[in-house]
Amino acid sequence: MNLPHKILLAQIPTPLNEMNFDGKNFLIKRDDLTGCELSGNKVRKLEYILADAKRKKADIIFTCGGDQSNHARATTIAAKTIGINTKLFLWGKENSNINGNLFLNKMYGAEIKYLNKEQYDKVNEIMFDERLSLLKKKKNAYVLPEGGSTTLGIWGYINFIDELKKQINLKSIDSIVAASGSGGTAAGMLVGAALNKLDIKVVAVNVLYNKEELTKKILQLAEGCILDYKLNCKINPENLVILDGYSKEGYKNITQSKIKLIKKFAAETGLLLDPAYTGKAFTAYYEKFLNTGKGKKNIFVHTGGLFGVFSRTKEYLV
Repeated sequence: MNLPHKILLAQIPTPLNEMNFDGKNFLIKRDDLTGCELSGNKVRKLEYILADAKRKKADIIFTCGGDQSNHARATTIAAKTIGINTKLFLWGKENSNINGNLFLNKMYGAEIKYLNKEQYDKVNEIMFDERLSLLKKKKNAYVLPEGGSTTLGIWGYINFIDELKKQINLKSIDSIVAASGSGGTAAGMLVGAALNKLDIKVVAVNVLYNKEELTKKILQLAEGCILDYKLNCKINPENLVILDGYSKEGYKNITQSKIKLIKKFAAETGLLLDPAYTGKAFTAYYEKFLNTGKGKKNIFVHTGGLFGVFSRTKEYLV
């Protein structure tokens, strides 16, 4: 295999813990513990992406996301560790209430361009045009799509499967469940499972795109990676399961019923879930797996997002 290079950023392996909630045992993979400022799933992808940016002598990194994007925050901080600045194209608007991930982006000196929803729908074109403008000034901008979801970035979660199989016999597990925004985490796990000849379900709880669009994104990323790196495996599309309907309130919002579950979970386990990703994903996991007594056969991946909580403190404390 033509394996890509990476730089070491993540604190891995992360633990696989057996826990109890609501009187039921379950398995949780703690990818919230990949670091402190770099906490969460994004840093696994950035190990590969930033190695590529460094190799290509990038002067600046462009990336995008919501104004509380975990990926944008992780990119900003990780890029600083290798001496590269970032420019973020964020869906939102500037205001005086700077907190959570946005605070950290400001703290670490990211340049920020705010976009409304209509503009953000064309964010890749906007980043490309700005890259062309910089090239005329002999500056090299490395453009990274939302979530770090590229055929290179998903190697972080291809290797996640190798890490996980050292912690548990994956042939005894039915599925791995995680929140899914741009689809890279699920795509990587699909490829990793295929390489290891594992007939395991990858369950993606969609929080941003609709079911059809997310399915297409994940499968295209997985198949694209297999082609790009000439991998000797084949994806079974039936091993991808999209759990729909857990973000009807929208990516930037969360219902009080979900917050109630998050608060109960925190009180019983000591673990905090965020409003955009893990809070919604755990609600799905709780209803579909934990409540049916299948928590030890289906692993929940805590993909981080802690800093996003600090933008919703009033709602969490109601």
